[in-house]
Amino acid sequence: MEQENKIIVFQEKQIRRVWHNEEWWYAVVDVVEVLTDSVDPRQYIKRMRSRDPELDRNWGTICTPLHMTAPDGKIRATNATNTEGIFRIIQSIHSPKAEPFKQWLAKVGYERIQEIENPELAAERARQYYRDLGYDEAWIETRLQTIATRGSLTDEWKVRGVQEGLEYSILTAEISKATFGLTPSEYKNVKGLKKENLRDHMTDIELIFTMLGEATTRNKAVSKDAQGFDENRMAAQEGGRSAGKALDAYEIEEGKKVVTGQNFKQQIKEAKKKQKGLNKGEEEL
Repeated sequence: MEQENKIIVFQEKQIRRVWHNEEWWYAVVDVVEVLTDSVDPRQYIKRMRSRDPELDRNWGTICTPLHMTAPDGKIRATNATNTEGIFRIIQSIHSPKAEPFKQWLAKVGYERIQEIENPELAAERARQYYRDLGYDEAWIETRLQTIATRGSLTDEWKVRGVQEGLEYSILTAEISKATFGLTPSEYKNVKGLKKENLRDHMTDIELIFTMLGEATTRNKAVSKDAQGFDENRMAAQEGGRSAGKALDAYEIEEGKKVVTGQNFKQQIKEAKKKQKGLNKGEEEL
């Protein structure tokens, strides 16, 4: 999957996570809220650190501020930790909920190891995820191709000295602006989105031009041997412009705009409602 901010659910509560240094890092405040039901998890964290001097001394090593989407939709630096760090924090939480959370994390880690050993398994899980949300097979295949293309681009950025996080976001915005005339945040406004993943609400044609912009950017970076942020920014602008020219030609030929206000929010809502009903029926059986 794309290495962007993600939200997962544990016992009906949301936990934010982000891919960092080749592993998932979780928002500490979300984890503490899940395990304690505290009305003020930040205050709970302060008290927890005061009760555990060793944890407090190593807090800067265990936790790293990473950019995540806050409940109000804004991107903010949030203390995050990896699986190892969560296990350490759990030791300082006196809650019966800790044990099932450990089991859940172990399952997440096991699934990730499986996906590393067998990439096709990761693709199939992603495919099933989108099926469960009501997408048709043609859209799903296009979406998975954009994920693969995005992965190839970010892999290239990584070896060329672009820093994950803010620099990735800036380059992505450059490609989008040059391709569609819109930054990702502007694009989300067109579609009436807030915290939702923009690409999960694109039509197949929008996805194709997104993929073209990123694939062309990668090719530009390789052909020019772009190094560092500034040179890769130029490659992103050039790659986006190339895709933008193709988009203009398509719109003239087809007589309609590529960018639309269409989104899949209602479809996803209905699919989740249906799935919830099925799960309830299974429990009753």
